[in-house]
Amino acid sequence: MRLQAINNVEAYAPPAISFDPAEAPGAIFGANVFTKAEMQARLPKSVYKSVVATIEKGAKLDPAVADSVAAAMKDWALEKGATHYAHVFYPMTGLTAEKHDSFLEPVSDGQTLAEFAGKTLIQGEPDASSFPSGGLRSTFEARGYTGWDVTSPAYILENPNGNTLCIPTVFVSMTGEALDYKTPLLRSQQAMGTHAERILNLFGHADPQKVVSFCGPEQEYFLVDRHFFLARPDLINAGRTLFGAKPPKGQEFDDHYFGAVPERVLGFMMDTERELFKLGIPAKTRHNEVAPGQFEVAPMFERANIASDHQQLLMTVFKTIAKKHGMECLFHEKPFAGVNGSGKHVNFSVGNAELGSLLVPGDTPHENAQFLVFCAAVIRAVHKFGGLLRVSVASATNDHRLGANEAPPAIISIFLGEQLADVFEQIAKGAATSSKGKGSMLIGVDTLPVLPTDPGDRNRTSPFAFTGNRFEFRAPGSGQTVAVPMIILNTIMADSFDYMATILEKAVEDGEDFDGAVQKLLTEVITDHGAVVFNGDGYSENWQIEAASRGLPNLKTTLDAIPELIKPAAVEVFEKYGVFNERELHSRYEVRLEQYALTIAVEAKLTAEIGSTIVLPAAMRYQTEVAQNVATLKAAGVEPSMAVLESVSAPMTDLTSALASLKAGLDHSAEDAHAEAVHARDVLLPAMAAVRAAADALEGIVADDLWPLPTYQEMLYVL
Repeated sequence: MRLQAINNVEAYAPPAISFDPAEAPGAIFGANVFTKAEMQARLPKSVYKSVVATIEKGAKLDPAVADSVAAAMKDWALEKGATHYAHVFYPMTGLTAEKHDSFLEPVSDGQTLAEFAGKTLIQGEPDASSFPSGGLRSTFEARGYTGWDVTSPAYILENPNGNTLCIPTVFVSMTGEALDYKTPLLRSQQAMGTHAERILNLFGHADPQKVVSFCGPEQEYFLVDRHFFLARPDLINAGRTLFGAKPPKGQEFDDHYFGAVPERVLGFMMDTERELFKLGIPAKTRHNEVAPGQFEVAPMFERANIASDHQQLLMTVFKTIAKKHGMECLFHEKPFAGVNGSGKHVNFSVGNAELGSLLVPGDTPHENAQFLVFCAAVIRAVHKFGGLLRVSVASATNDHRLGANEAPPAIISIFLGEQLADVFEQIAKGAATSSKGKGSMLIGVDTLPVLPTDPGDRNRTSPFAFTGNRFEFRAPGSGQTVAVPMIILNTIMADSFDYMATILEKAVEDGEDFDGAVQKLLTEVITDHGAVVFNGDGYSENWQIEAASRGLPNLKTTLDAIPELIKPAAVEVFEKYGVFNERELHSRYEVRLEQYALTIAVEAKLTAEIGSTIVLPAAMRYQTEVAQNVATLKAAGVEPSMAVLESVSAPMTDLTSALASLKAGLDHSAEDAHAEAVHARDVLLPAMAAVRAAADALEGIVADDLWPLPTYQEMLYVL
């Protein structure tokens, strides 16, 4: 299996060029998107204005425009070669779901007509019974509705056999309760914007444009040759290697990060970027990441709702294009033990088209009261609701990454940098009167220019770091949807913006000096919530101790974090701002527990299967071969060394014993989802680790030609 995979890799040939090399860069951007420009060209002016008002200003969608939009969208899609349309939604699996219907409908004379009415655009009805609901509905209740999200543009998904018009939608039950991630994301965005606009009003921005949150997710991923992937049942079914000894060379030389991109990988990157551009996804940066075989793509900022949809689409495109290049794209947070894991850093900001980001401090942030209020609101939100931010990134897969030295710790803290930390320290003492400015760097080479330097360095160990005009939430995992952290961020920011606006509005109503009221509020916030600010080394053991003394929670595992969802404070804030009701929150609690337990159970079953049917038989063959050689030598009158035979026998005994313990652990049933999750964490994970330890020891002993699984050094380095 392994040796055949290696031979197949050697025979790899790159795919033929599928596009015109003379194509102008940027000419195809948005070519497969039903953009505002397409709408303007195809819709009556009144209809176009109504739709744009909904998209840009949050105006209520006029149902009367649906038929016009549907007709224009259908004509555009047919011109693009579409044969079907699909309402695309995002259930609580964390994946994308879609139901395809043909445009063509038969008529009485045996012909067909392409039909797509407004009511079909607005609403669809996929079977909801097989999607996670966490108790919101019984499994025999099948009805669920998709609803058109006009703020996220429709697009064409190409296939060699025919194209599909994809329409982003929400997914709700008959009672209107959210069965997806898009619905609460839109609710939270609306709540956050409403209260942010109150603050802008106080600073003299009468009737400001709609404030939205922005998201710029950096996506890390691994690529492995597909022949190796198909020879690893653990990668196929679990997305990570459950076995694998540390290779002789890992990432210790730091020679892969930002290194020259391998030619085969660069071809993949260019193809993916072209497809992303056609779908209107603004891919900006590509580079090698820390681990061998690991890479990153970073799109530009977009509205959070669109960024979330685009992230799901990006992962689909990457998976598809990787196969065309004979590779598999891995989005698991820790596909290879002992090497750098993969995250999806969520760069978060709020703002609007008129003012840009509201988290830009300017050259003298101590004088920028509006920025300081918005920044202080972030500090308050992260301190008050750190547990919710932690649960937003909690999963069985991300547990393998968080807390290691390639990811921030499970303690949620904020890095402000030297400049802002100094400003807020001054505020805490009474008033800020100065800001550390930028400097310049003389390199000592006459031909090189003087380089400007920022007022402070960055901190890669912080889970929530200020980076100039935004906060970078570094804890999300590479395989998760960005909708969840954005829902949490929007909601807790709505709470903080509401709090800040209410205090300042009352001060104005009472005739207080506005600047004095702002100073008083900032001092109160940094005094009450400054404990969450930490500019030091988040990897140090001292920080664990100091964080505890500051009262910051350290929710080390997913099971520690999930209960944060249903605490009274969480229920209160989500219900107050109309993001989730209590039933919807409890449903997510149940779904998260179930997914955690199921993920580990699948891995445990795979470990038992691979250990019993692949690893152990290979070791037995080698043991037999060694034993036969020993017997041959004895028959020839030569006293053989027993060291090799003993070296393979001991880990085989360990493996057999560990497999028995794991299989006993799998023979288990629990009363509820929480008990099942606890069993998975406390019994199955340790049992799997014991099996792996014995198997990995055998990998270093068994003859190379007998070892059946592709090794780390092959998967990570042969591309």
